[in-house]
Parts: sequence; structure tokens; C-alpha cells
Amino acid sequence: MGRTVLILGTGGTIAGVSATPDDHVGYRAGALGVEALAQALPELSGLPLSFEQLASIDSKDMDFVTWQRLATRIQQAVTDEATEAVVITHGTDTLEETAYLLHRVLDTPKPVILTAAMRPASSRSPDGPQNLLDAITLARSAGVHGVLVSLHGKVHAADRVRKVHTYRVDAFDSPDGGPLAFVENGCVRSLAPWPTPSGLGIKRLMRSPWPRIEFLTNCVDADGALVPLLQELAEREARPLGLVVAGTGNGTLSTALEAALMRAQSQGVAVLRCSRCAAGPVLGGELPSAGSLSAPQARVELLLQLL
Repeated sequence: MGRTVLILGTGGTIAGVSATPDDHVGYRAGALGVEALAQALPELSGLPLSFEQLASIDSKDMDFVTWQRLATRIQQAVTDEATEAVVITHGTDTLEETAYLLHRVLDTPKPVILTAAMRPASSRSPDGPQNLLDAITLARSAGVHGVLVSLHGKVHAADRVRKVHTYRVDAFDSPDGGPLAFVENGCVRSLAPWPTPSGLGIKRLMRSPWPRIEFLTNCVDADGALVPLLQELAEREARPLGLVVAGTGNGTLSTALEAALMRAQSQGVAVLRCSRCAAGPVLGGELPSAGSLSAPQARVELLLQLL
């Protein structure tokens, strides 16, 4: 039989059900269990797979508690010699955040693969079954390691992947580098080296209190008035405060917003600057740069820095 691939279900569109097969947006996410999704794929019959339903949520409602449970369960699984790899079914809305979190905290040479779908399982032409099959194929392929995202035949690195479209089934991309591999007709064609998780350790996620990390955006007439209000809120909650600001272009900020953030930083608030643009790094500037991370990923990075 060989070692087992653990399939962890968290819900999402891939497990969604709508009233009619042509409704791709008015569905109930997470309605089906992960084992039911696998049973729809005869290609998986006889493979050494195990299934656990860790959550049944729409990923827009992902929270810190579920992140703690997910990371803990994955780390437990990959330290078991009987486990070959872990595959996670996830919603698309916050997938890039969960993938980046796992990339930063897990300590394992084994593959951890996230997959999802843009159409519910009840759709006339669902994309979830092929995505799940590809993810399991990737997980069982020799030499594969790291936290990866497998969608629409493409394999993305967890620290580069972004959701770039609201509706198309090919909704994810890896700007400034492209995918690491393709899954084609049941075979993995690698284009670049597999990543290695950062290995910060899941104990970091068990610390408390979790900091309050908020988004700000530079735009026309951005005045920075929210910055002191967020400082007051964090002080009342007795929580550390971090601010991720999505600047225009190369992370540029209005004079007023930058001044407010500089004052906050001098008072102990952690600030990380990224860009509103879909691709490219943030270079230079007085405030710390998030490099080429997306704004949601920069928020995860700042969260981990403050934990």
C-alpha cells in the first residue's frame, strides 16, 4: 500500500453546493465533506489515502483559531513516518494567506499541497475534481517538497501565489516568476526547484495575545487619520499593533499618510509597506518593505514577526 497521503478538508467552494448546476456564485461553501469529494474520483480508488474534516467554512471566514488547528495537525502528520504528504482543500478567497502562513511556520521536507476550486461541486462543470486529483498526483510524485498550491494544472510556490481573478477557473498566478511546475495528464513537469518551508515552528502560533494587524491603502487624498485611531484601539485591547500599507506604484505614500505612519513607528507600531500593484517588489523608502509579497501575505508576515 505504501505511505499515506492525508487529505485535510477545510470547506470552501470546492466543497460547495448550489441550488442549480448553473449557479457558480450563489452556493453554500463547505457543504460536502472531503471524503465525499474524493469518492467522486474513481482514479483514487485503492490509493493509500486518509481523510479528516478539520473545518467546513467559507475561506472568507478563515480565522486565527482555525489556522492554529490546521498548522498543528499538519505538523503532527508530517512527523509521522507513515504519512507521505498532506493535501488541504481550501477556499480560494484566503488561500494565498494560509499558504504563506504554512510556508513560514512548518518544519518538514514532505510536500504540503493546497488546492481549491472556483466552481462549486454541484456545478455542471466543476473544476474541483481535477484540481484535487492533480494535488494528490503532485503530493505522491518523487522529489516534490515544500508548501505548494496546485490549481488549474499549475503548481505555485506558497510565497508567490496570488488570486488574480474574481470568477475564472484559472484564477491564480505567480507574478514575477510564474508557476514552479505543471501537472499534465497525470505527470508533473517541473520548471524550477521546489521551495523549502521557513521552519519558524508552530509554537509561534500558540503565543498570545495575537497582534492586531490592519490594512491601510494609499489613494487620492489619503490623510492618515485612521492611524492614531487604530493605535487607540490596540491600546484598549492591550494587543500589539502592526500596520500593512499598500502604497501606490513602488509603495509610495501621500505626505500625510507617510507622516502618520512614521509617527506611529516611532511610538512602537510595526509598519510594513507593500504595493497596490499586482506584481513587482517595493524598493527603497524610509518605511520597511515587504518585498514582493502581496498585501495579504505581508499581513501574515507582520503577524508572525509580532507573535
